[in-house]
Amino acid sequence: MTHAADQTTLARRIGLFFLVVYGVGDIVGAGIYGTIGIAAGAMGNAVWLAFAASMVAAMLTGLTYASISSRYPRAAGAAYVAQRAFRSPAVSYTIGLAVMASGLTSIATASNVFAANLSPLAGGLAPKAIVAAFLVTIALVNLWGIRESMWANVACTAVEVGGLLLLVAVGARYWGTVDYLALPSAAGAAGEAEGLGFSLLLTGAVLTFYSFVGFEDMINVSEEVKSPERTMPWGLVIAVGIATVIYIAVSVTAVSVVRPESLADPSRGAPLVQIMGHAAPWLSPWVYRAITLFAVANTALINFIMASRLAYGMSRQGLLPRALGAVHRRRRTPHAAIAWLLAVALALGLTGTIPTLARATSVLLLCVFFAMNAALLILQRRPGEERGRFEVPPLVPLLGAAVCVLMIAHAKRAEVALSGILILVILALYVVLRPKPAGAGSTTP
Repeated sequence: MTHAADQTTLARRIGLFFLVVYGVGDIVGAGIYGTIGIAAGAMGNAVWLAFAASMVAAMLTGLTYASISSRYPRAAGAAYVAQRAFRSPAVSYTIGLAVMASGLTSIATASNVFAANLSPLAGGLAPKAIVAAFLVTIALVNLWGIRESMWANVACTAVEVGGLLLLVAVGARYWGTVDYLALPSAAGAAGEAEGLGFSLLLTGAVLTFYSFVGFEDMINVSEEVKSPERTMPWGLVIAVGIATVIYIAVSVTAVSVVRPESLADPSRGAPLVQIMGHAAPWLSPWVYRAITLFAVANTALINFIMASRLAYGMSRQGLLPRALGAVHRRRRTPHAAIAWLLAVALALGLTGTIPTLARATSVLLLCVFFAMNAALLILQRRPGEERGRFEVPPLVPLLGAAVCVLMIAHAKRAEVALSGILILVILALYVVLRPKPAGAGSTTP
């Protein structure tokens, strides 16, 4: 299962700027819009500390990915690294499909959120028709070319981040009006003696950790990045850093303008709409509905790019059918993988029954993060393994793995059970299909 006869490759057209915007758009698009209210309810005015703590936790695995991307800039991403470290096609296959499942459920979820927000503005157009049109559109953008996809990502990211910066700008005059270490009343009564302790901080970090998920998608566009060994680590670290600054600024603004209990109450409206209603009552609430459309479209586009490159890379590894590794000769995009993923995304998106699957794939991602931290530890200790331009001490992946175990331990049992079932299904597919990786057992790139 090789592709020696097919010399068409992906085009290296992504520089540091595009890569950073790609990362910021993915992280922010999946993050604070839906997290700030829940986190404020648990942490009170100290919600900004929850984002700071979860950034530290996420950055540990982020640094692992940065080191990995400087060593092995491959489109197959985690699947390639798993094969190289563990030398087990079954493990590589499972990790690759777990990441792909996460991307596909994110795309399908985004399509339904987009339809729910656009339908009232489109004269009651059927949501299912909007879902189908939305998915076909982002597939066509993906097919058009990586440069065109990056520009679409820049436009969407500018709108979604611009909405957050607008919120900070209009709410900045409220800064300094509250105690930013004050806990919610329930937590304060229960733990008045110990105050803001490790347990409460851990609770906040668990709630906000998923706001930083998205950095792992960046590794899958490595084969389209210029000078990836140097650009990938910097892009990843800068993207997480920018997202952190935005999150802390928004969380400080949020509790300065609106009481945390109100932010946590869904009956009072979306948190960001509440904040703007107090800080800028002159702004129509429809503005943030429009911003939501750009945010979810960006999330879907980025995950579509990621999943198509992952499918392409796994095909080139021999883990998926050879046809999925085809590259369009003129557009230089993996057109077969894009078409296949569109069919799967349509099937998921049109069912509309994916919330539980989405939560379970979040647990799967934590399992992948654990595996990547373990893989880097193995590769760092393996004699003769080539080092990258961005190396981290073994303590970083070790602590990253420990954080992943901690996060999995705090997940709901139903989500852990369903993620276990998904892993068994993936392994069953592996047994049935029996993919034969090119050079299985070899670590040659």
